[in-house]
Amino acid sequence: MAAKSEATATPAAAAAAAAAPAVAGAPAAPATKGGAIAKWIPVIAAVILAPVLSWAVAEFVLVPRLAKKLATVKAGDAPAAEPAAAEPEAKAEGGKGGKEGKEPKGNPATYEFQSVVVNLSGTMGTRYLKTSFVVTGTDPTIKATFEAQKAKLTDITLNVLSSLSLADLEEPGAKNILREKLVLAYNQALGKHVAEQVYFSDFVVQ
Repeated sequence: MAAKSEATATPAAAAAAAAAPAVAGAPAAPATKGGAIAKWIPVIAAVILAPVLSWAVAEFVLVPRLAKKLATVKAGDAPAAEPAAAEPEAKAEGGKGGKEGKEPKGNPATYEFQSVVVNLSGTMGTRYLKTSFVVTGTDPTIKATFEAQKAKLTDITLNVLSSLSLADLEEPGAKNILREKLVLAYNQALGKHVAEQVYFSDFVVQ
């Protein structure tokens, strides 16, 4: 009878023993899930911290360096301005001449035509040009030369200016062309190269 009971109990014990590993192994799934989350923690931390680190580098490293560099550049430019400002004073002192330290009056290498008025060509006298200009040259006697032939050179000036039309004056570079015409006309009339350039101080078309 005892042997029969032992034989009957043996299958039951075997079944209980087989069930035990299954129950004991049930918590293994949560452990595997927790391990997967742990693997992603460094990646998540890197994504969150990257902007913070970038801001910190820019704020505490790059910006101070840039500010320091700009301050150095400004400090280097400041002394250069002082000689530039002092230069006009030196020229003013060095430009004084003569017995009393006064600059010579007038320029012997120029001659001025003032308030020359002509009717423009093709306007039937309804439009005119009023101008004043200075003729310059390398010949120091240009003023005396022009004064000696003032009537002739004034007539040449009027002929050159009155030959211009309103359309001529509206062309790009019209003044430069007029300068060349006047210089050429003066030198031809004088028979030598006296005039070099013409500078307008007044130029009005009405």
